[in-house]
Amino acid sequence: MSLEPAVLLSDLPAVGAVRVDLDGLPVAVVRDEQGQVHAIDDTCSHAEVSLAEGEVEDCTIECWLHGSRFDLRTGKPTGLPATRPVAVYPVEVVDGTVMVDVRAPIDTFSQNPSKEH
Repeated sequence: MSLEPAVLLSDLPAVGAVRVDLDGLPVAVVRDEQGQVHAIDDTCSHAEVSLAEGEVEDCTIECWLHGSRFDLRTGKPTGLPATRPVAVYPVEVVDGTVMVDVRAPIDTFSQNPSKEH
C-alpha cells in the first residue's frame, strides 16, 4: 500500500468532509456520524462538483447541487440523479494523521456487482 498523509484528524469536522488534493486527484476525506473516516473521489459523478461541500448523514455524503447521495464505503450512489459510483480509497489513521492511498482504489464493483454502471 502507498499511503500518504492527507489531513490531520483534528482538522476534520466531527461529522463532515474536507477536500484534499493527493497526486493531483481531488479527494473528500469524510468523518461519518459514527466517527469512522473515509476517503472518496471528491467529484460527483453526475454534475462534477465537490462532494466535500455536501452534508454527511449516516454513512453517505450528499452532493449539494442536485442531491445525489453516495455510500462512503462503496462509492455507489444511493439517490438519484447520479447513477455512476465514485472511487473509494483505503484509509488509515496513524498518530493523528489521516493517511490515504489514491493509487489503490477499493474495487467495490467487482465485490458487489450490479447491472448498473
